[in-house]
Amino acid sequence: MELEKFILAIVALDAEKVGGCGTPVFFAVNKEEQDKIATYLARITEGVVHDLENGTYIVVKH
Repeated sequence: MELEKFILAIVALDAEKVGGCGTPVFFAVNKEEQDKIATYLARITEGVVHDLENGTYIVVKH
């Protein structure tokens, strides 16, 4: 069995919203920095950014 989809990274504004995971977490100081970090990570990893609409983005490999 092979994983086809998995979370590569989490980009968050609030440390209280994430934790307890084995995925790398990047914290941004504002929305603009969050967008920039998520976009760069997606380009580097060939992943896709998904907005969870709670101040948290996830970068997923499909």
